Amino acid sequence: MAEVHLKLPASEEDVRKLRAGDIAYVTGLLFTARDEAHLRALEWNHEGKELPVKFTEGALYHCGPIMKKEGEGWKVVAAGPTTSSRMNSLEPQFLEKIGARLIIGKGGMNKGVGDAMKKFGAAYLAFTGGAAVLAAQRVRAVRGVHWLDLGMPEAVWVLDAEEFGPLTVGMDASGGSLFEEVAKQIEKNTVEARKRLGLS
Repeated sequence: MAEVHLKLPASEEDVRKLRAGDIAYVTGLLFTARDEAHLRALEWNHEGKELPVKFTEGALYHCGPIMKKEGEGWKVVAAGPTTSSRMNSLEPQFLEKIGARLIIGKGGMNKGVGDAMKKFGAAYLAFTGGAAVLAAQRVRAVRGVHWLDLGMPEAVWVLDAEEFGPLTVGMDASGGSLFEEVAKQIEKNTVEARKRLGLS
């Protein structure tokens, strides 16, 4: 296990060096995007419209932040991760059509997303749930917001972060996945527990 400090945008070479279990900190732009933002981005891409941001220039963050208006700008109140599995059906196409090197979220993603990460050179970084205020403290500025008509949590917020983390590399571009390892161990433990209880 290694500790890695990444400057965004991350190159494919940098991302492919990451291994499941590594601890990472990222500095640069984070683009928040949940279900609605993913859907609109894919629709715009299909229609040939130019997206308001280039997701490859930062990290895609599964987050619905709580923001406070301050004068002409915005301040982040809380910026914890949302459950990434909500985007399982959208992420492979997003990685192929739009691109992202790093995805930050909570809870992991499925094998379909893992296969796409391996193919296109991306990794999944897990942030601890319940630490939304800590996450907000790592944001040094809000650089902009797009698609605010979707609502505050669904809009694409452009957050400038410094040493955002600690993040655990949950899925790497080589096919490694901490979430699959845990699932296999749970299955093994369940079989053993059932035997001990005489339920098998």
